[in-house]
Amino acid sequence: MKKLLILPLVLTLELFSENLLKDFQDNGIIIKKNGKTIHVKREKNRLCTKENLAPEPLFGGDYAGDDVPNVCKKSFVTHVGVLQPMNLIKGVQTVGEIEVLKQIKASEKEPSKYLLVDARTERWFTQMTIPTAVNVPFNQLNYDEDLDEDDFKTPKEYQDYQKSYKKFFKQFGIVQTKDGLDFSKAKTLLLFCNGSWCSQSPHAIMSLVNLGYPVEKLLWYRGGLQDWLIYDFTVSKRSIKDIK
Repeated sequence: MKKLLILPLVLTLELFSENLLKDFQDNGIIIKKNGKTIHVKREKNRLCTKENLAPEPLFGGDYAGDDVPNVCKKSFVTHVGVLQPMNLIKGVQTVGEIEVLKQIKASEKEPSKYLLVDARTERWFTQMTIPTAVNVPFNQLNYDEDLDEDDFKTPKEYQDYQKSYKKFFKQFGIVQTKDGLDFSKAKTLLLFCNGSWCSQSPHAIMSLVNLGYPVEKLLWYRGGLQDWLIYDFTVSKRSIKDIK
């Protein structure tokens, strides 16, 4: 009797979960940021939705059949960079597009706990990025508690160094104490860069782990901007004044 009662419940929960997931993928999410409403979704051209999922249109010629409309095709540079492993560091979770959407929504509701981080250098970030992402370049995640002013050529270099690490400490929820760094209120970060061949976000994650950042609070979007664009998700463009 128990089995008859449990089975329908499990099936109902699975279907409910699948329906929610489909809705999430089809409709994306709507968030409010700085007084603006942003709809993060897949921009699906109506011509593309009519294509049949068959071998011929998917894997013809340039990996798309001759009859597939050009608007449904994308071209990317592939022979670039060095492919990154699927599992970067033990304890750091590798995620995909759905998890990025969840992170965006979570950071809107609880900005003190969640943050989406574009770990690329500024010139990449200003071209385009994932909506709501904060730019924290991988090469600025430098901190050594043993360094003092005497280790720098000029007072300005030391001041710039202090300004740099204090900025990302504040963004990430890291507290500097006399006993060291306190990560008890550190945010859950989801970091990304250009694609699975990009080393900027891996370097950022390694720097944070070496700093003592809890690995369970680090997520890595391996596919980065390239995968985000492949699946036609919304991107945003930022000006220099927006990130200063």
